[in-house]
Amino acid sequence: MSSVRPEYPRPHFDRSHAWLTLNGGWDFAADPSGTATAPDLAARERWPQQVTVPFAWETEASGLAAHWLEHGWYRRGVTVPAEWQGLRVVLHFGAVHHHARVWVAGVEVGEHEGGYTPFEFDITDALAGRAEATVLVQVWAPADKREIVHGKQRSIPRDDYDDCAFTPTSGIWQPVWLEARPATHVSGFALTPGENLDAIVAKIGVTGPHAAGARLTVQATGGEPVTMAADTDGPVRVTLPVAAPRLWSPADPHLYDVTVTLDSADGTDQVRGSTGLRRIETRGDHLLLNGERLYVRGVLDQGYWPHTGLTAPDDQAFVTDLELARESGFNLVRKHLKLEDPRFLHHADRLGMLVWAEPASTGTFTAEAAARFEAQIAPMVARDGNHPSVVIWGLYNEEWGLDWDVPGDPAKQDAVRRAYDLLKSLDPTRPAVDNSGWTHVATDLVDWHIYDETPAGWAAKVRPLLAERAEGFPVGLGAGNIVRKLVMADGGPAPAAPNLNSEYGGGKTSVERGWNQRWQTQELRRHDVLSGYVWTELYDIEHEFAGIYAFDRSLKDHGASPAADAHADTVLVVDVQPVAPGRDLVTGPDRKVAFDVRISHHGPAATEVTVAAVWGPALGSADGLHAGDGAPAVTVEPYRLSEPVHISESLPDGAAAARLHLLALSASGGRVLGSTCVDVAVR
Repeated sequence: MSSVRPEYPRPHFDRSHAWLTLNGGWDFAADPSGTATAPDLAARERWPQQVTVPFAWETEASGLAAHWLEHGWYRRGVTVPAEWQGLRVVLHFGAVHHHARVWVAGVEVGEHEGGYTPFEFDITDALAGRAEATVLVQVWAPADKREIVHGKQRSIPRDDYDDCAFTPTSGIWQPVWLEARPATHVSGFALTPGENLDAIVAKIGVTGPHAAGARLTVQATGGEPVTMAADTDGPVRVTLPVAAPRLWSPADPHLYDVTVTLDSADGTDQVRGSTGLRRIETRGDHLLLNGERLYVRGVLDQGYWPHTGLTAPDDQAFVTDLELARESGFNLVRKHLKLEDPRFLHHADRLGMLVWAEPASTGTFTAEAAARFEAQIAPMVARDGNHPSVVIWGLYNEEWGLDWDVPGDPAKQDAVRRAYDLLKSLDPTRPAVDNSGWTHVATDLVDWHIYDETPAGWAAKVRPLLAERAEGFPVGLGAGNIVRKLVMADGGPAPAAPNLNSEYGGGKTSVERGWNQRWQTQELRRHDVLSGYVWTELYDIEHEFAGIYAFDRSLKDHGASPAADAHADTVLVVDVQPVAPGRDLVTGPDRKVAFDVRISHHGPAATEVTVAAVWGPALGSADGLHAGDGAPAVTVEPYRLSEPVHISESLPDGAAAARLHLLALSASGGRVLGSTCVDVAVR
């Protein structure tokens, strides 16, 4: 088996008892003019280059690093295992950007358009009984990507959002593999929790010449097998009761395995998958997980890696990013403008990280572009719908692919509504966002994006939205170009739905970003009406230096302002308008500071909290410092900002600057529940 991404690539629809990876070395031929033909290339005895699949041809890991190549060909031999005799052989592609045509043994077996969705071809007839054959793949990846789905890939001519776009991803960029299955086989496998979270509902599709006489046996972890006849008119719906159900949550990401066995005259087929018992829903302006209030503490993750681009270098890379997000205090990852490799969602399921999933965008609005965008929705739900970690579906983002004018164009409003309606018809169990960040047409969550370089400027933009329910807000679209974006396309008030800030951040240096992260997040926690936020972003990408971590996933210097403090369950909200990094407050000759502090607590129950203040070195951490007695305890209710606690301190003698650490301590036992700081300097 290949050592390149050797893990089974489709854990949500697992047929790993009969599979063969095709990752690794393939022959490659560039076709700059796009005029080569399959017979011409098949006849060549030697191809000029080798490429490592599944890495895009722009990447170093592919061995090519070929930029702005629009046409390329792949070739490799395959040997079908002898034990597959009598079975149908299926060739799978996780994703190929953008258009692929495939030949096996000189026979064209199919083509596929769409750079982020999986596809497969039954190649049995093309093999015609051969154990060995050549696979040939032709790929077209246009430089002008504006009318195709491409997310953050750079286009020539450029997109309007080119300044936050990255190196393109062309060719095969997700795993390729063979599977064997009987002619009559399981063709669909969707899992959802039962209405009362005490059962798993499986919808199973069966395809093949003997489907009418086939028998299905379905079994969940710890449950009894359920056997029934297959249905040739549509999916079979099976309810699997779960005794003593254990609900899935970030605190307890318990998964149930489900095995489907199909017996027919063509033999036995078996697939496996897993899901969790959990319910995600909206109720008024609250978001609920398993009936309890959920506050989203999210981070943007664009799914890029050094040297490998949109493809993870190995399976551990997914785990690393999820662990970094959790260590930074986040409970959700917004996988931005990319249908991520299914292995990522598999690990999110088992590690208990919530996911906001969304398809890639186009770059302009035409009927063809809108149709290509919508074509991703059904494959997205079919592929990723089993994952309990996915709690929010996204669609459009900031009117990308809608030419920045949803309120002024009924056709664009229709496109947004059409995409939303399609998604909800396919999956009514999850909230969906129609056009994240800017003008909404039909949505389950009212979200908005605001960026600002300072906490003061940020707060001035946020307060009208949250305290006054403003119907619009300012957005910067370049130097000096400020436009007012409506929350709703009709210019009216937002519906009674959960309200989220789904992108924010500020600061040119990492220290400035740490400072903004601390103060801007505190401002969000000041407003109890909010249901959560998404910080931009987890790690740097190429020229974009907005990450908590560098592109190589090393931690950046944020001026000793840990992300985990800003994004904790319990956060201290300081009534101070900070001046600058290292100088939140400037004191006069008396060296005294005084301000109020409030506590935002998102735990399951009310708690008694006392606030302690302790001085430390300027820009230093609180490690090793001893907190004295705190202020009188206050009762903090979940999701309700506490009454103020007054802090009055004097700068230590002889210090021109120092950091005042503020600790929220449990009144019973003194455990640190949360912390922040105020940097003080003498004028």
